[in-house]
Amino acid sequence: MTPTTSDDPKTLVSTQWLAAHLKDPDLRIFDASWYLPDMGRDQKAEFAAAHIPGARFFDIDDVSDARSELPHMAPPVEKFMSRMRAMGVGDGHQVVVYDGMGIFSAARVWWLFRLMGQKNIAVLDGGLPKWVTDGHKITAAAPTIRDRHMTVKMEPQRVRDVTDVARAAKLGDHSIIDARAPGRFKGEQPEPREGMRSGHIPGSRNVFYQDLLNADGTMKPPAALRTVFNDAGVDLQKPAITTCGSGVTAAILSLALERIGKTDHALYDGSWSEWGMYADLPIATGAA
Repeated sequence: MTPTTSDDPKTLVSTQWLAAHLKDPDLRIFDASWYLPDMGRDQKAEFAAAHIPGARFFDIDDVSDARSELPHMAPPVEKFMSRMRAMGVGDGHQVVVYDGMGIFSAARVWWLFRLMGQKNIAVLDGGLPKWVTDGHKITAAAPTIRDRHMTVKMEPQRVRDVTDVARAAKLGDHSIIDARAPGRFKGEQPEPREGMRSGHIPGSRNVFYQDLLNADGTMKPPAALRTVFNDAGVDLQKPAITTCGSGVTAAILSLALERIGKTDHALYDGSWSEWGMYADLPIATGAA
């Protein structure tokens, strides 16, 4: 079988790569599955029933800022370190994160690790579905976990708040890229969260996250990714800000940008959950 991924332990690795490294002593695997309510799936129950051998469950809603009213915002450094220590993940480890959709929520954890200054983390290309399709083993057994210290040095340039994004939208000096479905971006479909306005940040461009993926849930090669961004009217010469509904699929855009060699990108953590909530922030509708 020919690998579809150009393996890079800092961005994306194939199922073949993971299978070859599965017994490496310093490999740590996370199942970071997370689903929207209308998907009708229970990530914790699915993990308990079947996961990649050695995987630990990464709860995106738990490893977050409990002080914020917005969903799964990035946690304080101390909380991140505490949760990682409890899961036995620390300095010197190579982390691979996957989810049950292919590439959906795993990229969010990749971005979070990068925000915390961790470089040795990759998303499993195609996730658990590709792992199973390729004939690799799954298990219900829980791994043995031992505490491990992690040194964290946050990289604040990887995240933007509402003030940053409002300034960027006004000045037009960044490419703001929205990962939501076209109907939501245009304001033609209602938002899944009650009381949320419909539309998009003025000046932003729409790159639906699924357009970055192949039919089997793997990520398209870098040349094809670049074409998707260009076709959407994204100016790749400008620094980029990625956004979506609540900061999950925006991270798929961030991962894709990293794959094409663009490093000056940041994620708007509050995303539309925040922007759509404030009546005094401008919105646009229709195509960009």
